[in-house]
Formats: sequence, C-alpha cells, structure tokens
Amino acid sequence: MKKTTLVSLSLFWSLALTLGAWAAQPLPVPERLEYEVHWSGIKAGSAVQEVTPRNGELHLVYTVRSSGLVNTFFPIDDRSESVLTRGSGDEPFGMPRLFRERINEGKTHTNKEALFDLQQLKVETKDFLKHTEKTDSITPKTFDTLSCIYFIRSAELEPGKPVHMEVYDLKRLWNAEVRVVRREELRTPVGKFKTIVVRPVLTAEGQQPRTDYMTVWLSDDSRRIPVKLVVKLKVGEFRATLSGGSHWP
Repeated sequence: MKKTTLVSLSLFWSLALTLGAWAAQPLPVPERLEYEVHWSGIKAGSAVQEVTPRNGELHLVYTVRSSGLVNTFFPIDDRSESVLTRGSGDEPFGMPRLFRERINEGKTHTNKEALFDLQQLKVETKDFLKHTEKTDSITPKTFDTLSCIYFIRSAELEPGKPVHMEVYDLKRLWNAEVRVVRREELRTPVGKFKTIVVRPVLTAEGQQPRTDYMTVWLSDDSRRIPVKLVVKLKVGEFRATLSGGSHWP
C-alpha cells in the first residue's frame, strides 16, 4: 500500500467539502463518524472523524489506524487536526486557524503544522522532523485538508454543476474543481442511504493535473455525511465505508 492511500483520504475530505455557497442548516456538533477501511478487498483498518466545540472554536480530528494483515507489513497511525475560529453570518463555522498533521505509514513519517493568517493572506508551515519552516500565499477562502468537509456539507450540490475552491495541503495551494456526478442509492453497514456522488479535479502550478482518481458518496440530505470513499491506486483500490458513529437516523 502506498503512502498516497491514506494521505489521499485526508486530502479528499477537504476537496469534497468546500463547494461554494453556505446553507442555513446547521451541522450536528459534536459529531463522530466511523469508517471501515479496505484495500483491494482486504480489511486494512478503521478511520474516525470527529468535531467538538472547545473554547469558542471548533476542533476537527481525523484518525486512521491499520489492523490485521495490513498492520503486519504496512502499519498505519495517522492523525490530522484542524482548529476553526468562531464563524458568523454566512460563514457559521469560521475559517481555519491551525492545522496539524502526523503521518506514520510504514517507513514514512510526517509531523507538520500550519498557522493561517487570513489578514495577511499567508500561511506559515513548520516541518518538525526536517526542522524547516516556510511561508506560502493563500486566498481569503483557503481551507486545510480537513476543515473543508464541514463546509461542503452545508453547500447545495446539483449534478452537472461543478464547484471551485482552494485547498492548502502543507506543500502547496491547490485549485480544486469538484464535479457533482450523479445521485445513487447505497447500502452500508449502518443502513441504506440516498447519496450524491462527487469527484475532484486538482490543479497546481507546475504540477500534473489529478483527475478521475477519487470518488466520494455524500448523503443526499441536509447533513451531507461522507458515506463512502474510493481511491484508485497504481496497485489495487482503497475504500472507506461508513460503519458507525452518531447523528444519522
């Protein structure tokens, strides 16, 4: 299993979620969503996505851990955290203030932190393992690779109408077009869902465009719960399916 497997999962939680217009429907807080993770038909582990209020801010946490056979030859222990400032008006969840990412996948290890300055339109990123720092430019609507999910879940999605936004992944700023593909009914370990299917197209200066490598199913209701994710890999396929948690009927 490649490092891009679980990193792609984290990245798309951002890509699928910042699609433009804000809706008045509030999302449930606190919330916990649990997922079964499979790689090419083999159970690879589990993932948990949580949001909790704390000191007037929202804390989003996403974790992935391997199990079984995969844990033997490719152990995974990943954690991402995003802190959102208090929002108001048309932006009820605010904007990212802090993002942390710790990746442990096989022999690959990452420990980074990003501080967002929306006044100066800058983000300062620290790499704690390489002992480096850098500053990148951002836009007024830049999100990290975790916080975006809670924005897209408040958006109006219609098949055939793409939505655009920017996502900062601790390396560069991506221009993302999220294509709303179709509506589809889906069965999961926690029941049957009517869903809306979305796919991202990512572009960045000097980078090869990334297309048709990821598909996400969101519940077709006001909550927009990420129900299923499929990532195409050079070897096999990565799949995460909702299996438990809270805040759905």
